[in-house]
Amino acid sequence: MNHPSVESFTPGGIRAITFGVRRRGLDPDEVYAYLGALADELERLHRELITARTQSERMRQGLRQWQARHVGCRFDDPYWPKHEDRRAR
Repeated sequence: MNHPSVESFTPGGIRAITFGVRRRGLDPDEVYAYLGALADELERLHRELITARTQSERMRQGLRQWQARHVGCRFDDPYWPKHEDRRAR
């Protein structure tokens, strides 16, 4: 077995992996090395997912706070609608 790279940790890569056969089956060292590398990658992805969810929640909360502070605010854009003076209506 070639040692798997991080790029091989895709569903297809995992399904395609082969282990050397010994007299009584698969080589346990290869299997455990592969499983260890797979577990490490899954752990990294899990940490990345938690970080992304935390950042996303912070942004959502920040947006809600901003919206709550600006409920009554109004922005008059002098260029909208174009070429019309809304105040002249």
